Amino acid sequence: MEEHRHVTIYDIAERLNLATSTISRALKDHHTISEQTIKKVKQTAKEMGFVPNTLAAGLRGNQSKTIGILIPTITQPFLSSLISGIEITARKSEYSVIIMQSHDSYEMEVDLAKSLYSNRVSGVICSLAMETKDTSHFRQFSNNNIPLVFVDRVPRDYDTFRVVINNYLAGYKATKHLIERGCKRIAHLTAGSEFGTLYNERKRGYTDALLEHDLPVENDLIISLKEMTYEEGVKASNHLFDLKLPPDGLFAPGDILAVSAVQTAKKRGIKVPDQFAVIGFNNDPISEIIEPNISTITHPAEKMGKAAAELIFKNLKSVKEEEAKEITFLNTQVLVRESSKKI
Repeated sequence: MEEHRHVTIYDIAERLNLATSTISRALKDHHTISEQTIKKVKQTAKEMGFVPNTLAAGLRGNQSKTIGILIPTITQPFLSSLISGIEITARKSEYSVIIMQSHDSYEMEVDLAKSLYSNRVSGVICSLAMETKDTSHFRQFSNNNIPLVFVDRVPRDYDTFRVVINNYLAGYKATKHLIERGCKRIAHLTAGSEFGTLYNERKRGYTDALLEHDLPVENDLIISLKEMTYEEGVKASNHLFDLKLPPDGLFAPGDILAVSAVQTAKKRGIKVPDQFAVIGFNNDPISEIIEPNISTITHPAEKMGKAAAELIFKNLKSVKEEEAKEITFLNTQVLVRESSKKI
């Protein structure tokens, strides 16, 4: 069997009987090459299936000038804004980004981490998959001095850079808001493995707020989800409404879950917020679109993305290895809207 080989500028040069330097300059539209030659070279390159090896060009300078972004999904508005912050900062330093989605799969996250490493990215910014319980696949970056930053969904124990909000305080604020509204049986949706910190911290804030206001923590009001999706939110909401003593409030750790709860309540004839008050998380656009619109906790996604990228570049520019540190954003706020407003 004939071995498949990538077409190179040497192959094009041989086909056209031109110097490789001429081919190289023609492909870059260099002013010293005539328009006729440029057109001929590009047409031949297209016919032969030539693809420029930009990665190899970067590696000749021992830098790929690329930041790898490994996230659960790009469909969540929070993560889209996070990516935007990273890309804006990367572009200022003339770096590009590679975006990969784990779809909350641990196995996919492992494979994608290997792919980023084989592509010789200059740094990696990661928000962990829901299923992740082990982070040994990230050691390939740390062991080879490739800056690694975990953001939002971060592991409990990994000595590297982290960019987060104070999830405990945010969970406490959300729950306290519902208590102040008069709710007595407040449900909570949680997610993720015990390995991560994000949802565990929000849950801890929820339970502490209840206890500090002399309200019991009831296990049947706490539901752990496999995925942060609308469908999962509907299932959880129906389960809660089917309880003998259903909740009169809900703290959802994502706005899409809050939306699913509000719409499920409406279908069952439960009045929001009179009989059932809801607060979400992230201040996604959908929280203002639906009726009634959703109370939520703000989340500085773009700022977190910029901070994560800045940590990468600071580490790349430093002669000595930067000490791993955590950047915590404290400016989360409760946005009170119709879904939890007192009547």
